[in-house]
Amino acid sequence: MPRAIVTGGAGFLGSHLCRELLSRGWDVVAIDNLLTGTLDNIDDLRALDRFEFIEHDVTEEILVDGTVDAVLHFASPASPRDYLEHPIKTLKVGSLGTHNTLGLAKATGARFLLASTSEVYGDPLVHPQREDYWGNVNPVGPRGVYDEAKRFAEAMAMAYHRAHDLDVRIVRIFNSYGPFLRQGDGRVVSNFLVQALDDKPLTVYGDGGQTRSFCYVDDEVRGILALLDSDWVGPMNIGNPDEFTVLELAQLVLELTGADSEIVFDPLPVDDPTRRRPDIGLAERVLGWRPEVDLREGLRRTYEWYRRERERGRV
Repeated sequence: MPRAIVTGGAGFLGSHLCRELLSRGWDVVAIDNLLTGTLDNIDDLRALDRFEFIEHDVTEEILVDGTVDAVLHFASPASPRDYLEHPIKTLKVGSLGTHNTLGLAKATGARFLLASTSEVYGDPLVHPQREDYWGNVNPVGPRGVYDEAKRFAEAMAMAYHRAHDLDVRIVRIFNSYGPFLRQGDGRVVSNFLVQALDDKPLTVYGDGGQTRSFCYVDDEVRGILALLDSDWVGPMNIGNPDEFTVLELAQLVLELTGADSEIVFDPLPVDDPTRRRPDIGLAERVLGWRPEVDLREGLRRTYEWYRRERERGRV
């Protein structure tokens, strides 16, 4: 059976990838230091013979016995709350962590897939964003620790591809959401759904006119693994091209949950992007991929998961 290493395997996207790879017949080793991930995300996997969990910080040397067919590097704080709380660790996992995982892939002859992000486009001056757009990033702003870590990781992955002929894939992920997105994550979907569950006001930053494109996790994982299976090096946008204002998202959450929460407005964070929407033409042409779950349905599924977790005393 093929064997994959998934760094950040106890995180939101990483745990979904582990689960889907296992369902496709892979053996999976999840590596996570549990800085932002949690073992709750992989409770259902840990008893499986084909799954192994290693608690380890990938900024330190990675030692894995046996053959490896794919290394999927998803270790990193990924929400503004997390990477602003852990700026140095975010930079280190994007640099040292990427170096170490690339070295593991090179040593084992594995295919390497890097989880990059739409944040490499910064506050974009081109809309929608295509993969050939170089971005508008403030390298010394507070968000730069994440933006530049991912931009450096892309550059290093491509350097290994060119210098060592390493088989590389780069995915740029746009605002994914769904079950296992933790309550304290700080991303807008989890914020709104948990605030609605608690009958607290929904906090909108700025006037709510900034736009985002939200991709349900099942679609995101399907696109990521299609890229892994393809011959395309990357980078490639995998996200939902439907664009919503943050205020529209808040109103939809109130409608779906039936909450009586009011909407309150706080100042916009520094360097918060005003518009964000992927051009997915490349993914459509190369992978035949496009998202299938619309925002209303994805929010409904995610809200039901939060409710079930509440009943279990988990969130």
